[in-house]
Amino acid sequence: MSERTEDLILVDALDRPIGTAAKGEAHAAPLLHRAFSVFLCDGERLLLQKRAAGKYHSGGLWANACCSHPRCGEDTVHSAQLRLTEELGMTCPLGEIGSFVYYHRFAADLYEYEYDHVLLGQYDGAFYPDPSEIETLRWVTAAELTQELREHPERFAPWFITAAPMVLRHLSRPI
Repeated sequence: MSERTEDLILVDALDRPIGTAAKGEAHAAPLLHRAFSVFLCDGERLLLQKRAAGKYHSGGLWANACCSHPRCGEDTVHSAQLRLTEELGMTCPLGEIGSFVYYHRFAADLYEYEYDHVLLGQYDGAFYPDPSEIETLRWVTAAELTQELREHPERFAPWFITAAPMVLRHLSRPI
């Protein structure tokens, strides 16, 4: 269990901090806040996690390796590395490859309204997933993921549908 505070960083449309709010307040209002989505690759494969059924939203849906919110006073990349340790029992260097704003209503008083930083890392070691966060993990190729997103988008978390193509485009660039 994390000891980090649950206050989130509220931002404007350009990701400039404008205040803070409790996590529950930010998700109920909704208030635009900073978030991150971490993707991990191993060569040409991407790691997917199936969110634990008991999650407060998107339980049982496929998503990226982990996602969360940097807390007040935390650098986004450092916060993401802490979250990797909490959820997956590992960490690795991460780099930001882009960002986007996304809004989704899950229930009358539960929204995601996030300025989401997309982070990418290379990792080929062991994972020790937290079962309260993650039901299962699997590796997929870009072709497999593209086909699944086209044929069954309902199996994926809402933010993932926007973030995954950004990551796939980034990975397909020549070095």
